[in-house]
Amino acid sequence: MGYLVETTGRVLLPSDREGAAFAGLTLAMAERDGWFDLDEWQVSSLADLAPFAATSVDREGEWLVLATDEEGDPKWSEQATAFYAELANWVSRGTVLISGEDGAEWRYTFAEGGLIQSGVNGWDGSLEPFGSPVDEEPPLEAPKRRRWSRRR
Repeated sequence: MGYLVETTGRVLLPSDREGAAFAGLTLAMAERDGWFDLDEWQVSSLADLAPFAATSVDREGEWLVLATDEEGDPKWSEQATAFYAELANWVSRGTVLISGEDGAEWRYTFAEGGLIQSGVNGWDGSLEPFGSPVDEEPPLEAPKRRRWSRRR
């Protein structure tokens, strides 16, 4: 059981910040519900950690390319949300599109100082990371956008 997703996108994360980002992402994900457990799984890179966030990560220069984790079981969890929310503290720009098994689509747009979620997260029905579910989906003409950053 679980909510399967497909992922596509890329974010700018300079290679000299990757180690610190990995440490931050590991801790942020370990604090949330999901399949990643610090005591059970040995991870040493973003590529090792990403499948626990229902994605894969490959480096292309200063960019990280995120894609559907075709070799694993790409199911969403609080840890996947934590992955993207924490990633906002380390990347300066980029966009990631998530498509849920039920056709729901939401996008994370990264910019200096934060993260904007466009669309309703199909897994938890929220308009922002760790937000409350919405009663109904906003009209397509005027998507609701919110800037979210853990550093507030």
